[in-house]
Amino acid sequence: MTAPHHRSGTIARTAMAYVLAGGRGSRLFELTDRRAKPAVYFGGKTRIIDFALSNALNSGIRRIGVATQYKAHSLIRHLQRGWNFLRPERNESFDILPASQRVSETQWYDGTADAVFQNIDIIEAYGPEYMVILAGDHIYKMDYELMLQQHVDQDADVTVGCLEVPRMDASGFGVMHVDASDRIVSFLEKPADPPGIPGNEQMALASMGIYVFKTNFLFELLRRDAADPTSSRDFGKDIIPYVVEHGKAVAHRFSTSCVKADTESEAYWRDAGTIDAYWEANVDLTSVVPSLDLYDHNWPIWTYSEITAAAKFVHFDETRRGMALNSLVAGGCIVSGAQVHDSLLFTGVKVHSYAHLVGAVVQPYVDIGRGARLRNVVIDRGVVIPAGLVVGEDAALDALRFRRSEKGRVLITQPMLDKLPQ
Repeated sequence: MTAPHHRSGTIARTAMAYVLAGGRGSRLFELTDRRAKPAVYFGGKTRIIDFALSNALNSGIRRIGVATQYKAHSLIRHLQRGWNFLRPERNESFDILPASQRVSETQWYDGTADAVFQNIDIIEAYGPEYMVILAGDHIYKMDYELMLQQHVDQDADVTVGCLEVPRMDASGFGVMHVDASDRIVSFLEKPADPPGIPGNEQMALASMGIYVFKTNFLFELLRRDAADPTSSRDFGKDIIPYVVEHGKAVAHRFSTSCVKADTESEAYWRDAGTIDAYWEANVDLTSVVPSLDLYDHNWPIWTYSEITAAAKFVHFDETRRGMALNSLVAGGCIVSGAQVHDSLLFTGVKVHSYAHLVGAVVQPYVDIGRGARLRNVVIDRGVVIPAGLVVGEDAALDALRFRRSEKGRVLITQPMLDKLPQ
């Protein structure tokens, strides 16, 4: 894999992207038992973290660090395989930064700010002028060069990436209360009554967890914060409120830097942090015109791509036909005399004869047995579905055997299957 040939922003080339990828993602339940949320599979070929990393690369940033912590092996292996094309001889760098007790022999990363503080010496060695702090667990396409440009033009101490959301939907976010010039006058964490945007009071500005700082200023903030015994070492709870009170904090609206292909009508951003949200974001990709265009060559989503044979569909007679309709099917899949509808099959999935899938998000190397009927499911990697299993037709039975969401989507893992009576 080689780096893309996009225009490189002049400011972006002086910046470093620092991706915070240590989160567990507990609302995904068993889906994150073996992997951090940023390492969760998405879209047939990619992992969630690939979006933040691809945005950085496509924006012209060539220095990237990724801080990992929770169950990081799967994530680190993916990063080593898929993101090892950045080269020091081209003035590029890619660092994986697990919590390694660099500050104290007993201290893991205490919070998002501490995950940067503990690696100040590594960052200083590269000498970036600006730092772009990113969450590694959101799905979106964004040109960070435009946010960097705003930060410089407005001479801000921090620029905070923000989503415009309906005001009462913002109560689950950190909300920026801004003046008419989008300067942040206060930061409210999950307010019951979020403040509206001046001139558009029905909308609010919710934090995306994306921050731009001048590097030297960020280091001053982090050292001050590390010396404060009352701090929780968190950007949203500690660092940003401090800058709002003592400096110049500015909101950057995602709508001004969102990258959209011709087919995309909305500024797409998703936190696929629940089973329902994860299922919906994946299944939406099977639509004729999905909200997110993964076929946009102008803004590719880079990832580790396994070498596989092409997908294969076999048997074509009156009783069984291998077919997939309104579905995404990755390489290495074999649909053998089975029907797949409105579903997404990741690499290496095998679906045996007479099986029927509707609304299925099937992670890599799953084997679905003969005659299984699966509706509205998420299946974890490597699961072996027994012949004849029926899921999605009896809500009470599904809830007894598997993880069933509020909206009726069913998560299936191998340990759940192993507990079923033989």
